[in-house]
Amino acid sequence: MNRTFGCVRLVWNKTLSERNHRYRAEGVRTSYRQTDAALTGWKRTEELAFLSEVSCVPLQQTLRHQHTAFGNFFAGWARFPRFKSRAGRQSAHYTRSAFRMREGVLTLARTSTPLRFVWSFGDVDVAALDPTMVVVSREPDGRWYVAFAVDITEPAPPAPAGHAIGVDLGLTDLVVTSDGERIANPRHLARKAANLARYQRRMARCERGSRNRRKAKVARAHRKVRTARQDFLHRTTTALVRSADVIAIEDLSVTGQAARWS
Repeated sequence: MNRTFGCVRLVWNKTLSERNHRYRAEGVRTSYRQTDAALTGWKRTEELAFLSEVSCVPLQQTLRHQHTAFGNFFAGWARFPRFKSRAGRQSAHYTRSAFRMREGVLTLARTSTPLRFVWSFGDVDVAALDPTMVVVSREPDGRWYVAFAVDITEPAPPAPAGHAIGVDLGLTDLVVTSDGERIANPRHLARKAANLARYQRRMARCERGSRNRRKAKVARAHRKVRTARQDFLHRTTTALVRSADVIAIEDLSVTGQAARWS
C-alpha cells in the first residue's frame, strides 16, 4: 500500500507539473485522454517502469480526480489544485475491476492476501455489502482507513417539523437562532493549544526525515482537533435540520467580521 501511495502521489505531481507547463507555454488545457496517454508512456520508460508494479486503477483514478479538480477550478467552485506531499494524507481509489469482496473478505488488485480491517458499523452486515469503490487511506498520524462506496435506495423523507428558524453565525457564540437558542463555540483548537505547542517544539528539535520527527505527535494532536470539530458540527447541524423545515442563514463573511473585531 505504501508503494501504491507513492505511485499515486508521483502520477498526480508529475501530471500537474506537465499540465501547468503546457498551459503556461501554449495556453492550452490538457484533457484526461492526454494524461492517460502520458501515463502509458511513462510506464514504458526505464525510469518509471515501476509504475507497472502496482494496480493501474488507482493511478487512472488519480488522473480522473485531477481532471475533475481542474474543472471545478475553472468553474469557480474550488481553488487551484496543489501538489501532494508525502507528509499529508495518502489515499488510493479502487473501482470494481480492482478488488474482490466476498463474504466480507476484501482482496485488492496486485495483492496476494486479503486486506484485514475492523468493521465500524455493528448494525450493518459487512458480508452483505456490494461496494462499487474501495478507498484505502493513511492519515499523517499513521492511522489507516478503508472506506466503501455502496449504492443504496433513496431514504424516506423525514416527517415535517412545521417550524422555520433563522441562524446567525456569531463571534462569541458559534450560532444564535431566531428561537433565542445560543450554541457556544467549543474552541477545540484553543483547548489543545498548549499540547500542540509542546509537540511542535519537540518536532522542531528533530532532524527532518528522522523517525523521532515522525513520532512527535503533532499530526495526532491536529487529528484530535479535526475530529472533535467534525463531531460537533455534525451533531449541531443534524439537530437544526431535524427541528425545522426551513433554515435561513444570512450571507455574511464571518472571517471578515473576525478581522474587523481583532
